[in-house]
Amino acid sequence: MSTHFYNMGTKLLVDTVSKMNENLTSLVLAASVFTLTVGYVSKRLLQQSADKDAKYPPFIPSSIPFLGHAIAFGKSPIEFLENAYEKYGPVFSFTMVGKTFTYLLGSEAATLMFNSKNEDLNAEDVYSKLTTPVFGKGVAYDVPNPIFLEQKKMLKTGLNIARFKEHVRLIESETIEYFKRWGDSGERNLFEALSELIILTASSCLHGKEIRSMLNERVAQLYADLDGGFSHAAWLLPTWVPLPSFRKRDKAHREIKNIFFKVIEKRRRSGETPDDILQTLIDATYKDGRSLTDDEIAGMLIGLLLAGQHTSSTTSAWMGFFLARDKALQDRCYAEQKAVCGEGLPPLDFDQLKDLNLLERCLKETLRLRPPIMTMMRMARTPQTAAGYTIPVGHQVCVSPTVNHRLQDAWVGRMEFNPERYLNDNPAAGEKFAYIPFGAGRHRCIGENFAYVQIKTIWSTMLRMYEFDLVDGYFPTINYTTMIHTPHNPVIRYKRRKQ
Repeated sequence: MSTHFYNMGTKLLVDTVSKMNENLTSLVLAASVFTLTVGYVSKRLLQQSADKDAKYPPFIPSSIPFLGHAIAFGKSPIEFLENAYEKYGPVFSFTMVGKTFTYLLGSEAATLMFNSKNEDLNAEDVYSKLTTPVFGKGVAYDVPNPIFLEQKKMLKTGLNIARFKEHVRLIESETIEYFKRWGDSGERNLFEALSELIILTASSCLHGKEIRSMLNERVAQLYADLDGGFSHAAWLLPTWVPLPSFRKRDKAHREIKNIFFKVIEKRRRSGETPDDILQTLIDATYKDGRSLTDDEIAGMLIGLLLAGQHTSSTTSAWMGFFLARDKALQDRCYAEQKAVCGEGLPPLDFDQLKDLNLLERCLKETLRLRPPIMTMMRMARTPQTAAGYTIPVGHQVCVSPTVNHRLQDAWVGRMEFNPERYLNDNPAAGEKFAYIPFGAGRHRCIGENFAYVQIKTIWSTMLRMYEFDLVDGYFPTINYTTMIHTPHNPVIRYKRRKQ
């Protein structure tokens, strides 16, 4: 059977090459298919010779060689995983595009991932292919984990409460300025607007005034081209495949790096030391005393912006539609603004933002029902055990926040948008990994607190400006074609709020 797969891959290559008329892209894609097929066959041969006494996770069979369950999973991943959970239990495996995935669903099974060490369940093996072309070499998942942890600590130093107090003012100002273009009423693509605003506010808060001042339409397009590197194609195909999106990504990376290099050089020459993350990185040193290179600083600045851009803009958009669908809840959030800040609604401050409890509960519930990251992944470098099963080396071990956030045995009214569930004890509080929109344990996202400040400030400001409604009752469906599950056709209706 394995030889048959190999022959199929060879025939596919020969047939493609014979029809391509010297088309370079076709040649590269054909070579990629061949390489992936050979890798898949090799893996299957190794599995056949593995220890037959080991108790492996239940395997979901597929009649489609190599592709496996890629089509069914891609069409409706949550339904696929929930059905598998019901049939096979909290741990199961299946193949897609020649790779074997083992999912750990539910709080108990997910414990393996969140308590694991990186040398056992490795992040770089999974994510470096996506992040390195976007962020650059020498940062994030392109370096050994101890170095990455040091880099994260440097960034975390700049993401502190003292800076958040200033961030609230900056984000509110950016939001007011941005929505001047909307006028008094109309219908707009909410996700597109919030994607732009998230970039502006994040740059204003995290990059410093020099970089923010350069954010014109051209630079915004460079960010968009760079962000296009986070795609299914980038995850599945080699980085050297000459796809147009890959070429745009690589060109944007070079141009943005050059912009940052000039800013870093100017900051160094000026002798000024403003209290921002750019200066934090310029002053930072590794444990061995080495300073960051300009290339590392630029890569970390790109990562700081783009790592949270998709997730925050997606969450912000979904939250808007949940509030638009429930006008009574939207009115309560506006009333909370007046109760906390005063009838005249003066500019927000950080302490007032913390007291917007209903708004925060709405954000928490949005993150429960629409967590932006559907799957968190690691590569098994050593055999692992979960729920009595042995997970072999080479499996991509996955946890799905989306599924964990709606399991019947953890959540009452699991599909209902109910911010009141957080008023007292969370019904899933006893389940340590039932609620994991930002990960957990040693793998928890360092940008969580900033995301809360950013999204709450944006929506606090927007609710002061507008009332929101669904367009003809349409609540967006989930777009599963993107790696971050965005709202499909996210057009919302708005009108200026009467003060």
